Amino acid sequence: MFLVGLSGGIASGKSTVVAVLRELGCAVIDADVIARQVVQPHSKAHQQILQHFGTEILLENGEINREALGNIIFSQPEKRRLLNSITHPEILKEMLKQVLKYFVLGYRYVILDIPLLFETRGLTRFMKYTVLVYCDPPTQRERLMKRSGLAVAEAKARISSQLPLDEKRKWATHVIDNSGDRESTRRQVLRLHARLEDSLDFLWARLAVGTALAGFGGLVFLLIRHFIS
Repeated sequence: MFLVGLSGGIASGKSTVVAVLRELGCAVIDADVIARQVVQPHSKAHQQILQHFGTEILLENGEINREALGNIIFSQPEKRRLLNSITHPEILKEMLKQVLKYFVLGYRYVILDIPLLFETRGLTRFMKYTVLVYCDPPTQRERLMKRSGLAVAEAKARISSQLPLDEKRKWATHVIDNSGDRESTRRQVLRLHARLEDSLDFLWARLAVGTALAGFGGLVFLLIRHFIS
């Protein structure tokens, strides 16, 4: 099994690509979903966040108000780094658990959906391939304005807070261009999936593991047979 890192930018259409991959039966680990899980009330990360950011960021049910916290870290880079130092270790532990689960289940590859994959760079060394969901800047800005009801200046500010998609494109091994319609994007995802499924990378390791498991199974069978007889 090998790992495929998937990323994009705000309003680039990564969720569209993920939806197609899930339709194809791919194993997708969503870092955003995990990020929400690890900060649930009574968790280690939740307690640490309250210590540093105060109870003002809480909703009535005790959960963290992501919008309020987002407003803080958006304008204060040092606060963003602090939050990342709290949540990232917990997120990585949960991602590793899920990777191991899919390995045991025999998946050919696992997709790690990580929004800031190319910004952090640290995780890319664990990926056999990296995939960027790209769209041209005018389309990205227009989609963000329509989706979030932002003015032009606000949309530009949100986009400029991230690494430009054209810069990320230089580092990706595969690019899905989502500037067009959904069908065009779907065809690109189908081609990518076919290439990954046909990849012979790590075939030797898969054969070795399969052989070892078969040998172990045979040994267990012989032992059971011996004790029964």
